[in-house]
Amino acid sequence: MKQRFEESIQLADRVTKAAEEVSSFKQQECGDIKSKADKLSNLLKQAAMVSTELYEQPALLILFEIERVLNKALSLLFKKLIFIIIPASTFRKTSSQLENSIGDVSWLLYISSHDNQYVEEYLGFPPISTNDPMIGFIWDQIASLCTGKPEDRSNAALILALLAHQSDRFAKIIMAEGGVVPLLKLMKEGNTQGQENAATAIRLLKLIDSAIILITNSTMRTSELSAHTTRTRAGNPRLCDSCPLLDLRKGY
Repeated sequence: MKQRFEESIQLADRVTKAAEEVSSFKQQECGDIKSKADKLSNLLKQAAMVSTELYEQPALLILFEIERVLNKALSLLFKKLIFIIIPASTFRKTSSQLENSIGDVSWLLYISSHDNQYVEEYLGFPPISTNDPMIGFIWDQIASLCTGKPEDRSNAALILALLAHQSDRFAKIIMAEGGVVPLLKLMKEGNTQGQENAATAIRLLKLIDSAIILITNSTMRTSELSAHTTRTRAGNPRLCDSCPLLDLRKGY
């Protein structure tokens, strides 16, 4: 993934350079694009340095969108260089898309950081999830599972369990966006409440009932998962007494 970031950095730098060349006769619009492309490049450099720690699923989607936006900006600037008339609204739209990309990378850095005090705080969901905010919400919970404090990880597991209980679509998103591995890890290594909430989420994702868990680099085999759940069930018929929706006696 680091190579993908480096390619995006090079593309952002090309946009910055092209904007400098055009700004002499389209100063305001191109100056704005130059400023945002430069800021995006700096954020991408930060991300490239910690690429192995980033939450991969949204990172790849964000990189794909960034490349699309930067290529569009570069094409726009090249057209301006050969004196093709371009409406001001087109520049504004491109500038807005660059701003969204800046927001996406800022969010990615923030939610992937183990120590947020060294990363600029980002409030809300990434712009890339605007059309489906639930994906952004699920990304946030999975990120908390990976990088949060014990209490945050436990709460995130409970929220994912609630979502899986509420909708099969949400359950599919959780699995597709990489939520299973951190749930298994929490179930094995977390505190008591975290383990219980993770076990609840795993059951509601229907991974145990299907007897098939296809996970890359998982540290827990299916047999271990089933044994853990059996022990937990015996000692805790209801793994989350605080949430009446999650009565584990149902479905057994």
